[in-house]
Amino acid sequence: MRNLLGVLFFICLSPFLVKSLSPSLNDDVLGLIVFKADIQDPDGKLSSWNEDDDSPCKNWVGVKCNPRSNRVSDIVLDGFGLSGKLGRGLLQLQFLQKLSLAKNNLTGSLSLSLAQISDLRMLDLSENGSSGSVSSDFFSQCGSMRSISLAKNKFSGTIPESLSSCSTLASLDFSGNQFSGQLPLGIWSMPELRSLDLSDNILEGEIPEGIEQLSNLRTISLRNNAFSGEVPDGIGNCPLLRSIDLSRNSFTGGLPSTMQKLSLCNDLVLGRNGFTWEVPEWIGEMRSLETLDLSENNFTGQLPGSLGNLLSLKILNLSKNALTGSLPEAMINCRNLVAFDISHNSLTGNLPSWVFGLGLEQVLFSDNRFSGSIDNAFASPVESSQKKLVILDLSQNKLSGTIPAAVGDFGSLQLLNMARNSFLGSIPENIGNLKSLSILDLSENQLNGSIPSEIGGLASLDELRLEKNSLVGNIPLSIGDCSSLKSLYLAHNEITGSVPTSLAKLSYLQTVDLSFNKLTGNLPKQLENLERLQSFNISHNQLQGELPVGGFFNTIAPSSVSENPSLCGAAVNRSCPTVLPKPIVLNPNSTDATPSTISQSFARGKKVLSISALIAIGAAAVIVIGVISITVLNLRVRSSAPRSAVALTFSGGDDDLSHSPSTDGNSGKLVMFSGDPDFSTGPHALLNKDCELGRGGFGAVYRTVLGDGRSVAIKKLTVSSLIKSQEDFEREVKKLGKAHHVNLVALDGYYWTPLLQLLIYEFISGGNLYKHLHEGSGENHLSWNERFNVILGTAKGLAHLHQMSIIHYNLKSSNILIDNNGEPKVADYGLARLLPMLDRYVLSSKIQSALGYMAPEFACKTVKITEKCDVYGFGILVLEIVTGRRPVEYMEDDVVVLCDMVRGLLEEGEVQECVDGRLQGKFPVEEAIPVMKLGLICTSQVPSNRPDMAEVVNILELIRCPSESQDELGDFSPNC
Repeated sequence: MRNLLGVLFFICLSPFLVKSLSPSLNDDVLGLIVFKADIQDPDGKLSSWNEDDDSPCKNWVGVKCNPRSNRVSDIVLDGFGLSGKLGRGLLQLQFLQKLSLAKNNLTGSLSLSLAQISDLRMLDLSENGSSGSVSSDFFSQCGSMRSISLAKNKFSGTIPESLSSCSTLASLDFSGNQFSGQLPLGIWSMPELRSLDLSDNILEGEIPEGIEQLSNLRTISLRNNAFSGEVPDGIGNCPLLRSIDLSRNSFTGGLPSTMQKLSLCNDLVLGRNGFTWEVPEWIGEMRSLETLDLSENNFTGQLPGSLGNLLSLKILNLSKNALTGSLPEAMINCRNLVAFDISHNSLTGNLPSWVFGLGLEQVLFSDNRFSGSIDNAFASPVESSQKKLVILDLSQNKLSGTIPAAVGDFGSLQLLNMARNSFLGSIPENIGNLKSLSILDLSENQLNGSIPSEIGGLASLDELRLEKNSLVGNIPLSIGDCSSLKSLYLAHNEITGSVPTSLAKLSYLQTVDLSFNKLTGNLPKQLENLERLQSFNISHNQLQGELPVGGFFNTIAPSSVSENPSLCGAAVNRSCPTVLPKPIVLNPNSTDATPSTISQSFARGKKVLSISALIAIGAAAVIVIGVISITVLNLRVRSSAPRSAVALTFSGGDDDLSHSPSTDGNSGKLVMFSGDPDFSTGPHALLNKDCELGRGGFGAVYRTVLGDGRSVAIKKLTVSSLIKSQEDFEREVKKLGKAHHVNLVALDGYYWTPLLQLLIYEFISGGNLYKHLHEGSGENHLSWNERFNVILGTAKGLAHLHQMSIIHYNLKSSNILIDNNGEPKVADYGLARLLPMLDRYVLSSKIQSALGYMAPEFACKTVKITEKCDVYGFGILVLEIVTGRRPVEYMEDDVVVLCDMVRGLLEEGEVQECVDGRLQGKFPVEEAIPVMKLGLICTSQVPSNRPDMAEVVNILELIRCPSESQDELGDFSPNC
């Protein structure tokens, strides 16, 4: 084997040394191997390139050779996933004619002068990640180049003047880069140029004179730059031009009259510029035009009749100008027209009778001044083969009369928009024939009659807008057959009857507006199953009964259900029959004197019993009753259970893992989610009373050590009488076991018997947040940074749970553990799902041991418990962390509610009184105040007013880094 490494070393030193090597060593092999060494080939596409081969011409992928010289002529490696930079190895390929490396991930600047390869004809480096400026002499030796493409990279700087040296160039594509500055004067010094594409850059200035020198030019695209001035007259002296795209620039003035000589031009695209004057009469001389786009300019006056001479015209876009007058009748000759857009002008007159006789696919006439009936336009006989209409937009005109039934004959329609006119009469029944219709907008007219039941035939309908008419009758039951419907707008009509239950069948439904009608009856309970619902407005009707419970309706805005006198539920602040009074009412929108009363009593030592306190005491009484009831139930069940069932022994070991009488080790099921279960060598009994860490609403927690020396925490559940079946229990526990996050206590496994269930968690040694806040010594307390990190970490943990559709139900400071690194870990999440039903009393007694964390909806049967309950508890937790005070503090003759106290002090500007006294002088006010305000927002009484946890995380990160978005922080208000 040749000493290849040595050869490569000399090649890298100087390309001239290669010439002195032995003639038997193929230059092409060396050059390609060096090229390969400079790039990365993650997919192994170049594995066939073997340095031991005598020639690359036999089986090297992407390489083609000249059969006569046996030298490499073509390299085509498009889409190979290559990365890295182009190396000097390519310069050894002196017979290379075609180099195509398109659609890869090559980076770096274009410093390698590939023009030194004398035979190179075609260079394609498009769709890579190359950047930087192109050296001024890069094209100085490109006399033989025929095609260059650097499209869709990140090249910047000016276009080199040396480009004029490419005298034989036929195709130049620099589109999709960041080239700037003016066009070099020598750009027109390439007489062989046929295609020039400089679109999607940031080039500027006027186009230099001399374009007429490009007598062979077929295509020019300068789209989406910053060119200005007038289009040079010389463009009309390029007789072979077929496509001109100067759109999205700042060209001004009129169109040069020399353009009329471009008899071969198919596409003239000049949209989004500043062209003025009238559309010239001579435009009709460009008889090969298939696309004419003059949209978004400042053209005025009437359209020329010569447009009727453009018999090949397919696309005509004159939208967003200042055109006036009527459409020229001569356009009836444009038999090949497919798309016609004259929207957003000031055109007048009636809709021409020829419009629907041309077989158009797109008709966009919106925002003009067309008037009169459209019956004549639809009266013209149209063959079935010509009824290809897909888009019809006549909105925002002055059209009147009835909507012709002939509309229903255009079966290909996907968009029908006749909004903001003065149409009368009823909706045609044959509208149901439009099986492909996606958007139907007849809003803001004077339509009457009822909504036809045939509307149910529109199975493809995404959006139905009939608002602001005079429609009567019921919402048809057939609306439930519009299975694709996402948006339904029927507001401001005279619709009566009830909301049909069939509406609940529309699983894609996101927005519903039925406001300002005369609807009656109860809302169907099935509506709560609409999982995608984002807005549901039924305000200003005569609906009655209870709002649906669950899903979107737990967070519905009060304004969306207002002005229905007989409607009840939390959103309308009106109790339904059998609804229990709310527990803690902590209203962040309150403006009465209650918060200030509490804040004064706290700040100045006065003891006054507030309204919130009375409600809290009443709620506490209800909870106590629940606690007693559940406790009695548990005791009865336990007394009837065999004592042996509460012992635990795992097979494979001799140690009794409980002080209770043991039972057969195979009687229970042990599952560990990762690793092998090994309790056999543990030095301590699993449920040893001496190893008890604490007790909570669901049971006691013990610490034990596995055989590998790893400590775990074992939670012994004490709600066996209420636990789900084994199948349901295991399904819920396995879901919890998948909740992996740095701010969550990991669930490692579980143990099951019918009367004993254990959950196995990772052991966190740093204690819980409650002890750090309320049981630490004066000197040993959490700093502000530590508290902020706990708040942010807890928010991230909860956000991750909610992303997995897991609700915590039991958020409080004793369930936030702190590891040795000070990182918070949320514990005891999702355990309420182990119960057969989420009974409010069970949750109150077994979980919400700290009354102050409870969201108001826990005691309201008409409101479903959602993630917003966790947000409420998190808000209380934030205030507890910042102030160092418990959520509710009971004194001899007063109850101080934390969030009321904080709100009052903030309103009085006494921020220092809010923050934990142990932090005085050692916390940033610019962080503390927004954090407290965020906590108050999270404790809004109305669930829909609370942010979700993902939003909370974003807000906290902005608070920690205020320079990134100072404005957002200024918008926080405790009264949101």
